Amino acid sequence: MKRRKFIRYVGAGFLATAGTNLVANVQASQAQNSSLSIKWLGHTSFLFTGGGRRILVNPFRPIGCTAGYRTPKVPSDIVMISSQLLDEGVVEGLPGSPKLLYQAGVYKFDGFEAQGVAMPHDRQGGRRFGINVAWLWEQAGLKILHLGGAAGEITFEQKILLGSPDILLLPVGGGPKAYGPQEAVQAMRTINPKLVIPTHYRTEAADAAACDIVAVDQFLSLVGEGSVQRVGRDGISLRKSDLPAQGPLVRVLSYNF
Repeated sequence: MKRRKFIRYVGAGFLATAGTNLVANVQASQAQNSSLSIKWLGHTSFLFTGGGRRILVNPFRPIGCTAGYRTPKVPSDIVMISSQLLDEGVVEGLPGSPKLLYQAGVYKFDGFEAQGVAMPHDRQGGRRFGINVAWLWEQAGLKILHLGGAAGEITFEQKILLGSPDILLLPVGGGPKAYGPQEAVQAMRTINPKLVIPTHYRTEAADAAACDIVAVDQFLSLVGEGSVQRVGRDGISLRKSDLPAQGPLVRVLSYNF
């Protein structure tokens, strides 16, 4: 009788384990086959759609370097902001009731996990513009890292937290609040992602009298044209299988003015 119960318990445990593994394999397969849509809304603001979620990063107020962009008031489920400065942290008037993440730390809810990593927003250890939050999460099977307005050199501890993302959103235009072209190249090499999308650079949206960042071309000249693809539109759609075997590949999006 005891032996019969033991066999029954072992069988139940095996079936439970097999069922858990099957669910995990199905989820992994679905993530592999699902796609992620990335739409550039100007400056460091992007909308990521995939895996049943819409994630908006760094909505801003059009002023200065962002004067000619449209206000990125788009529907979303989660909003992540890197700071509460006007060019990456204006959340008033967003439609719906999205969940707002704005501080460094680990967040887990509804089967979703994101990590905010604190980094200086200037070259004085954050003493001038405070702390920038870089956001790391997985969506549609892809690991995404958005550096926001990082300006400080990446430390060993930060590198461990940031890991090896598939997609890196990288500020490249310089000014006092974010990486310039050479700093961006160094950060890219340190992180070593598969795909890089440049952010935070000068476009025709800039108010000439109130914008101190440079165009993306200075960064691209340091990377080399052989590693650059100019997309010609404001969005791309990706699957895990679309990533290059070796990176980083730089894709430059075009804002739809």
